[in-house]
Amino acid sequence: MAITAAAFTLAGRRVLMLYRLARAGQPAEPGRLDGVGARVRALIVEVFGQRKLLKWTGAGAAHFAVFWGFVILGVTIVEGYGALFDRDFHIPLIGTDTWLGAIEDTFILAVLLGLIAFAAIRLRQSPEREGRRSRFFGSHLGAAWFTLLMIFNVMWTLLLYRGAQINTGNFPFPHGAYASQTVGHWLHPAGRTANDVLETVGILGSLGVVLAFLVFVVHSKHLHIFLAPLNIAASRRPRALGPLLPVYSGGKAVDFEDPGEDDKIGRGAIEDFTWKGLLDFGTCTECGRCQSQCPAWNTGKPLSPKLLIMALRDHALEKAPYLLASSDEERAALPESVRAEAERPLVGGADVNGVIDPDVLWSCVTCGACVEQCPVDIEHVDHVVDMRRYQVLIESEFPREAQTMLRNLERAGDPWGRGARARMEWAAGLPFEVRVFGEDGAERLPDDVEYLFWVGCAGALDDNAKRTSRAVAELLHEAGVGFMVLGSGETCTGDPARRLGQELLFQELATQNVETLNSAGAKKIVVTCAHCFNAIGNEYPQLGGNYEVVHHTQLLARLVAEGKLVPAGEVDAAVTYHDPCYLGRHNRVFSPPREILGSVPGVRLTEMPRNRERSFCCGAGGARMWMEETIGTRINETRTDEALSTQPDLVTAACPYCIVMLTDGLNNRKQNGAAADAVQVIDVSDVLLRSVRAKNGRSSQTESESAPAES
Repeated sequence: MAITAAAFTLAGRRVLMLYRLARAGQPAEPGRLDGVGARVRALIVEVFGQRKLLKWTGAGAAHFAVFWGFVILGVTIVEGYGALFDRDFHIPLIGTDTWLGAIEDTFILAVLLGLIAFAAIRLRQSPEREGRRSRFFGSHLGAAWFTLLMIFNVMWTLLLYRGAQINTGNFPFPHGAYASQTVGHWLHPAGRTANDVLETVGILGSLGVVLAFLVFVVHSKHLHIFLAPLNIAASRRPRALGPLLPVYSGGKAVDFEDPGEDDKIGRGAIEDFTWKGLLDFGTCTECGRCQSQCPAWNTGKPLSPKLLIMALRDHALEKAPYLLASSDEERAALPESVRAEAERPLVGGADVNGVIDPDVLWSCVTCGACVEQCPVDIEHVDHVVDMRRYQVLIESEFPREAQTMLRNLERAGDPWGRGARARMEWAAGLPFEVRVFGEDGAERLPDDVEYLFWVGCAGALDDNAKRTSRAVAELLHEAGVGFMVLGSGETCTGDPARRLGQELLFQELATQNVETLNSAGAKKIVVTCAHCFNAIGNEYPQLGGNYEVVHHTQLLARLVAEGKLVPAGEVDAAVTYHDPCYLGRHNRVFSPPREILGSVPGVRLTEMPRNRERSFCCGAGGARMWMEETIGTRINETRTDEALSTQPDLVTAACPYCIVMLTDGLNNRKQNGAAADAVQVIDVSDVLLRSVRAKNGRSSQTESESAPAES
């Protein structure tokens, strides 16, 4: 009992400190714990069902075995404590049932097999062997091996005392506990006296290891054993992807038109994070699944989502005595190392000893691969953008290349600085008139207009994206879908500004667009850009803009299924498809583009190795499209190489950002002879249009291909 009391005292003090540290953070945004039903389902699926972990087959199965082993074998802890006071103790009602003994022994063996699998995985994927490619690079491997040893000690001491109990006659299960019976058979020759001793030693050893493990867990990264269910229950639902949250301070959204004096913009210190952010940091398992999928890390950038979260966690723990001190006198009495840690800036280069290097912060493409893979629902992207917001809006520190893009957004309403007058150039030469809202003097969209076609900055101003806009317009016209565009009434959705951290500019642009859309009476909007799709559909409701927003691939796939578009002409081509992050991973639109390609006769679709949820980013997100990659290899070239490995004639995508980046990567590969000149990067709508046109006896080349390029 003394050992138990000591263990719970040590563990309790640590848990209390961690609780106080979490309380030192800001309140979370409203609704964080709403929707109890969805959160309970998440716990069932993610914690007890181990859904995300099981996607990693071998490692997932091993974790499933160990997790459920500890859940089931919690019964043996009760049995062990009971046996200390009553050698014939058994759990009431079920304590002597054969099935219980069999289940306990089965999970003891399952845990031991899981430990063998974990050891093999860690040896095979060790940083010493794989370097940066190892998902364990940077993790605390000593603690991980110690944990495996402690779990092993729990299992063998369990078998020891259970086997000895069989020989002393104190075992509660007459049959079924086959592993314990085998151990008992091995121990039987030692005699009754020796087995009495082994039973006592085994019980005390098993309980002692469990108690020591408890103390170790709350002082190590394995705290996730207890925090993971809490973090998953408090995570954004249905996932922390898609929309970014507004800027919150003190649990309330900041009003940029009239900010309060005490409002904190972004995260400039560890205590500026909410309790959910601090919970995220403490929950990290250091498994490295996020790191293994991160396009920045995989192309030699310094950003690892895992190492980012670990750095924030370690900083929070080291600064904790300072944050929890009740007075300036207490802070002054703290060790110099603690006070030095408290003074460290959250973001800063080696010259200022920042917790996070600026190159780490600005390497993120906000693709969401980290969030998608994290088994404990850490919200990496939210934290990155919140730190960017502070750097941009408070410190005015951000990559110099992004200044041009922001200036163009402010002055011209588009990243290229072309202005409103250029927004209808894409429609020149189409064989029908594109109706522009407002040109006929109407103040609301006419009844015969089913969709407002949001062309977007890229769709209106980038040569490759203009081709997509023309293709979609022709297909809608072919299908008899009434649509209008805003023309010069459009301005940038603000997505690149928001991902960069310039929330104020996003608010201005988005508010202007919401006012335009609401005054026009827009209800249904079709977009070709995955970033516009995400911003208008997911983020504009934060500003009062509630619309039915569909991506052009969703609408076109439906028109094909309804027979309003008939892709009867053959397009003889080997095709691969790239999933845009903000269409696929962020918004779960995976099937419609593939349905379109599958409907076109002659198309032979070959998937890239990384696709759908695991698609590798093109490198354009997070406003990175307007910033040069000066560290490591280029993300777009890595993805282009994956596309070329399928030996395609056509590389297809469904987002103008992706098409720009993949086209650039393809041109570079053509220059060095790594790609055939005939390979093209096009939108899936272009493939559909070729087939529809061929069916109609027209040229398979779009007018947009022959239209003169702008100078």
